[in-house]
Amino acid sequence: MSGMIHVAVLSVRLDLPGVHSLKQKRGIIKGLLARVQNRFQLAVAEVGQQDVWQTADLAFAAVGNEVAALQSRMQKVAEFIETDAEGVVVDFRVEFLA
Repeated sequence: MSGMIHVAVLSVRLDLPGVHSLKQKRGIIKGLLARVQNRFQLAVAEVGQQDVWQTADLAFAAVGNEVAALQSRMQKVAEFIETDAEGVVVDFRVEFLA
């Protein structure tokens, strides 16, 4: 196998101020994760704050051979989440593993 394999991980914290139950939160997060996965073909997961009504920690991962392409892809995902989510993005970061 030749070339480098890179993994990009986008971590996002969402504030969900209008949510009043875990059931409501799970419905919102499940829909968002499905839309991101279908549109961008990424691995997706809720990775933290599962028992907190108004906060969600989400992670998105992609594999590729060019860091620049992965960076661009993750930026597009972050922008999509900011415009599509029913919450407010309060923090996000992209990490690369080689």
